[in-house]
Amino acid sequence: MSPEPLVQVRDLVVDFPVGDGHLRAVDGVGFTLEAGQALGIVGESGSGKSTVASALLGLHRGTGARTGGSVLVAGVDAVTAEGEELRRLRGGSAAMVFQDPLSALDPYHAVGDQIAEVVRVHRPVSRRAARARAVEVLDRVGIADPARRSRSRPHEFSGGMRQRVLIAMALACEPRLLVADEPTTALDVTVQAQILDLLHELRTETGAGLVLVTHDLGVVAGSVDRVLVMKDGRAVEHGPVADVLGAPREPYTRALLSAVPRIDAPAAPGQGTGPGEVLLEATDLRREFATRGGLTRRTAPVTAVDGVSLTVRAGETLGIVGESGSGKTTLGRMLVRLLEPTGGRLHYRGRDIGALGERELRPLRRELQMVFQDPVASLNPRRTIGESVADPLRVAGERDERRIRARVGELLERVGLDADWYHRYPHEFSGGQRQRVGIARALAPGPRLIVCDEPVSALDVTTQAHVVALLGELQRDLGLALVFVAHDLAVVRQVSDRVAVMRAGRIVEQGDADTVYDSPQHPYTKGLLAAVPVLDPVEATARRHARLAAAGA
Repeated sequence: MSPEPLVQVRDLVVDFPVGDGHLRAVDGVGFTLEAGQALGIVGESGSGKSTVASALLGLHRGTGARTGGSVLVAGVDAVTAEGEELRRLRGGSAAMVFQDPLSALDPYHAVGDQIAEVVRVHRPVSRRAARARAVEVLDRVGIADPARRSRSRPHEFSGGMRQRVLIAMALACEPRLLVADEPTTALDVTVQAQILDLLHELRTETGAGLVLVTHDLGVVAGSVDRVLVMKDGRAVEHGPVADVLGAPREPYTRALLSAVPRIDAPAAPGQGTGPGEVLLEATDLRREFATRGGLTRRTAPVTAVDGVSLTVRAGETLGIVGESGSGKTTLGRMLVRLLEPTGGRLHYRGRDIGALGERELRPLRRELQMVFQDPVASLNPRRTIGESVADPLRVAGERDERRIRARVGELLERVGLDADWYHRYPHEFSGGQRQRVGIARALAPGPRLIVCDEPVSALDVTTQAHVVALLGELQRDLGLALVFVAHDLAVVRQVSDRVAVMRAGRIVEQGDADTVYDSPQHPYTKGLLAAVPVLDPVEATARRHARLAAAGA
């Protein structure tokens, strides 16, 4: 008689309380997972995939949500389990790796203490033994000098290292199931590849099952055995990864795949209106930041941008790529003078603007605009979106409220929103819609150049494709120059005429997009391109083997 599957989900239903009623987030989902297997759950934001993942650990209990059906994990039904049985399930039989480690980790306590606490909750061991286990799992997930780093707090780690800490915490009690909810969404391609390789190694070594939740189909290609595609709370397609990605049956799955930017696709010709005059020229641009040790002791300044030279022409898109900490965001902010350079020269339309004061810059502000990465942070939650879009008009001197309202309505419609939504607040919009509001605000003063800082990094692939298409349309219609800052190399190739690759504050390679992508010269560029997820499971597996072989050499 064959053993029972590790996970059996039947007719899962999850309803969330909304006002006087309930909203159905998951509707009749079912699947099984054998020990040692990996299942990818994919879909757009709002499809219900994270809700399913949370149900595997009974995380909806006590939230007001109504859960139906059965969710058997290692023989325990997460829907009906109570008390000690539910506690043993969470962290013991199954463990969760969350998307945002800064939210999941306590900022006030050392990471080793937090892992040790998990061990002591589930095992009758001493504090010393729990601490030893914490150091052991930190070492296993690739944290160098784990005994020392176990005493560090979360803010002392990079994003990728914090994600490794969360994986270590999940492994602490040797669970039979790992549930990873968007574990690589905010990470660079190289760090993303490292985390996915680590999850694969751990699954191979321990025999644990893996449920990997993601909106990125490239992530699942080389990481899972089977794929479940979700839309509007329902499973629309389920099967082996090679079949679902190679020959999808459902139109929705095909639409998701068609929206994925391809690293091997040539840059779209004529993204802009054709390159014209040089609008912006940076020469040997530098930016340093002062640092302090302790409360008062000064230390050497940190150089974020170190001798960068580039040009941006009217009507073209310059893509700037690089890992976190490469200086690309700092450079983007300097190009529109939200930061003052500490060295070098910055010319806009032939005029040196690098050292201009705020009063002298004010007339130029309308021509140099920025779209920020996080529209939630850049939009005031207490003001309507219409007022946020109107702000640049008022700063530019417009006082006629009727003209302001009319212009804001035009801008909202221009970016695909309804003019009647003027009085709505940011929380009433999806992530893609909020990013459209940010674009409308940047367009308000009539700019000639817009710097887009990671404008689609947190969006699912279809929303990402819509925002990218909108930027291209606006550029063609208005003759804008765009600087597109991103760590997603596939998106950058899709939109850019030319590309600059940054590392440690310097540009290590730049040229037209097809040349840089098809014939990279610098080893760093080659490494970035090799880490980009691909949709072919066979090629994705071959790339993982090559990375692991190189790491072990």
